[in-house]
Amino acid sequence: MRGADEPDHRGRTGLHLTGLDLTRNPGIRVDEVELVAAAWHVLRRTRYRERDAAGDWHEKVAETYDRGNGATILLYDTERRTVLLTRQFRYPVYVNDHPDGMMLETAAGLLDADDPETAIRREALEETGHEVSELQHVFDVYMSPGSVTERLHFFAARYSGATARTAGGGLHDEGEHIDVVEVGIDDAIARIGVDIVDAKTIMLLQWAVLRGPFAVGGAA
Repeated sequence: MRGADEPDHRGRTGLHLTGLDLTRNPGIRVDEVELVAAAWHVLRRTRYRERDAAGDWHEKVAETYDRGNGATILLYDTERRTVLLTRQFRYPVYVNDHPDGMMLETAAGLLDADDPETAIRREALEETGHEVSELQHVFDVYMSPGSVTERLHFFAARYSGATARTAGGGLHDEGEHIDVVEVGIDDAIARIGVDIVDAKTIMLLQWAVLRGPFAVGGAA
């Protein structure tokens, strides 16, 4: 199968072996990994045993979707009390009852072969057109730990007219059509659960007013 013994379209092999060597948790034993699908991302079905408090072992099955790790960033301007978001069409939410699939989000993307800092600088420039200088690492979060392996690295940085390099909008040769949207922080907080319904964006907005640049005593 492609991705196992035969390279997939990204040149990867051995994707059916991921997890078999894990020993960090003595209460978990991984027995078998089945490669269900290997396209751009990877779907695996893993059979493992979990030991309960009495010492008995129980067989379990987990399906994991591996899309790689990612990074996201909140761009903010404390003087004007604004944040810079993006709006783009997301088919998965469109097919799951979102009115039009157009999501307001913080800039984000997969790491690919880069470290988180390099990746988020790249994504910020591509999506918003701003070249950020000093990054603040906020936290790292597993966004959907029941089924998705992704760990998302959260960052924040200042933006201004001086950091603008292009109009942003994403990479058109990759089919990206991204609008750059500037929103007042108070307006953004009020819109949580209304038309700001993206988890990473909500988390960064709430961090910004609770402990970040818009909190009392926060960054000037």
